[in-house]
This record gives sequence, C-alpha cells and structure tokens, in this order.
Amino acid sequence: MSWAGLVREDFVNNQYIIMTMETIRNFEELIDHLRLRGDRKRVAVVWAADSQTQMSVSQGLEVGFIEAVFVGCREQVEANAVLMRHREHIFFEEAADCDDAARKAVALVRDGKADILMKGMLNTDNLLRAVLNKETGILPHGRVLTHITAAEIPAYKKLLFFTDSAVIPYPTQQQRIEQVKYIAYVARAFGIEKPKIALVHCSEKVGEKHFPFTVGYKEIIDKAAAGELGACVVDGPMDVKTACSTENMRKKGLTSAINGEADGLVFPDIEAGNMFYKTVTLFCYANTAAVLQGTLAPVVLPSRSDSKMSKFYSLALAAL
Repeated sequence: MSWAGLVREDFVNNQYIIMTMETIRNFEELIDHLRLRGDRKRVAVVWAADSQTQMSVSQGLEVGFIEAVFVGCREQVEANAVLMRHREHIFFEEAADCDDAARKAVALVRDGKADILMKGMLNTDNLLRAVLNKETGILPHGRVLTHITAAEIPAYKKLLFFTDSAVIPYPTQQQRIEQVKYIAYVARAFGIEKPKIALVHCSEKVGEKHFPFTVGYKEIIDKAAAGELGACVVDGPMDVKTACSTENMRKKGLTSAINGEADGLVFPDIEAGNMFYKTVTLFCYANTAAVLQGTLAPVVLPSRSDSKMSKFYSLALAAL
C-alpha cells in the first residue's frame, strides 16, 4: 500500500483545511499508515496494572507510532519483560493510587506533555472525574464529550463509524449536531473526503408523537448541506439496513445521498448505540476501536471486556 500523502485537518478562520490521502478501509491499513508515517505520539497511560493494557501499549511501541508515559503502577510495568524491550520509549510518573494517577495523567495532557490519554485498570468514573473537572480537566467549556467507535465488520466493505455507545444517554439537538461534526472529523482523518452520515431511527419516517428527536433531523441535514458541519453528507431518519445496504434501500423504493453506503451512524440514544456495539462484536465478530472526542486530546476509554486488539486499535485510532 503506497499512501498518497498524510492527512492534516485544521480549523482556521471557521474553515477546515484538509490535505487528502488514500482512504484507510480497515485496521491493517491503519497500522500500515501509522508505521509509514513514522512519528510517535506520547500516550499518558493511567494505572496500567493489567496485562491487556500493557500488551496493547507494547504493540503500539513495537509498530512505532507511540511512546508511553505510565502514570502509576511502575513495578507492574517494569515486571513485563516484553513491554520493557522498548525501554527507550517508556517514561514513568509516580502516583499514589488510581485517582492520583488520573489527575496527573490529565495534567500531562492539559500541559501539552501528552497527546493521548489512555485508561488502564481503573473505573471509568474515576478517570472521567479528572477529565471533566471544571478547573483542572481537559474538556473545554462549551464542548460536548462523546464516544466514537470505528468498527471493522466482516460483512461490510469498509470501516463503519458510529456514536454514541458509552457517554451521552439521550442527546439533545445541539449534542447531536456536535456528534455529527465529530464523527465526520474522525472519518475524514481516515481519508474519507466527504463522509456519508446516517441519522438512525427504526424507520424512514419522522415520528413527532412517539420519537420527537426525529423532528430535529431536518435541521441537521440542512446544516450539513450548507457546509456548517464540515465536509459531509447527512440524511435521515433511516434504519441501519437502509443506511448500510444499497439493495435494501432499492427494495424500499427510497433514494438518498447515503445510497446504502454509510460511513457513519449517529444513534438516537446510548441504548441503541450500546446494543449495536455489543451485537456486532458478539455475533458479527467485528473488530473495534474507540475514542472520546471533544476533549483537548483523544481519550482511549476501553471497556473491561474489550480485547487486547481492540485496545491496540483504539490507540492507533487516537494516534491518527
């Protein structure tokens, strides 16, 4: 695989400035891209007491796209012989306990000494308390915190991005608008010039009485068409089959710019997003990567049930 160039996207004078590259269509291509890019992002790893976190970081060090600052758990990390093969790219910050580690790791990001924050063996709530602290956290005022997943599903021809399966219970209209912006931003980082984003519902009809959130979909579609959400195409409401199957869209007699080829899905609430996440990983054997967006730097927030490879791919997503 020879890449046309490196992606760069900055927000300058209310305009996205983008250098394009060939589209990354799976995680293998993502790893190849990072290997060829040749730079290392600094990851603040919070309380890496578990072997899965340690080994996923070790893989990132091996490929060469990260260096690691382990905050807390120094003895456990130094006892991992495989990980310590990369000692020249490993640093330590002492911490008394997991909460102290969370605060210190967040401070590294806030002070520009780390590019990525990664959760180890601590509860999500403990880390998010430090991330969301109004005085010392890393979520700027007015920004929306949301969770974005990239899924490599065997039955789908490209990566599928979706939000939100972990953070926002019932998005407001403004939060949903921000979710579209974030998911489009992440998709463009994979070289998708104009991502197709579907606003998901159980049907293709607006249901003002029972599903009032669908009424707001038109405003989001109009904002996208006007270029207010960055380069992207947005349509909805539509169900997942319609969003991801041209044949299904044709059978229903529907036309849409999505054309059954969605790059991104924005779910109506956390229940729908979480059930989709668990379904594709359990029954469809999907590989996944996920990050929090809205913060000053990407946050890798794996679940305890996530595999070592999922954590590794999440690091790669964050590094991109």
